[in-house]
Amino acid sequence: MRTEQGAFETELVGKTVVLTDGKAGTVDRVFLDDEHGLRISVAGHEGRWPISTVKHIEG
Repeated sequence: MRTEQGAFETELVGKTVVLTDGKAGTVDRVFLDDEHGLRISVAGHEGRWPISTVKHIEG
């Protein structure tokens, strides 16, 4: 599982994302949570969001 998380971090950190609720910014970190699965934090916004809420990835 940790190897997969590292792959997602490499793929997503630093990319610009738009979430389904309209929030947008650069992915800061990727988290793997037993209860919620893969989640991301976005620069400039407090909190962590499920990867499923990403509407668009750029960069």
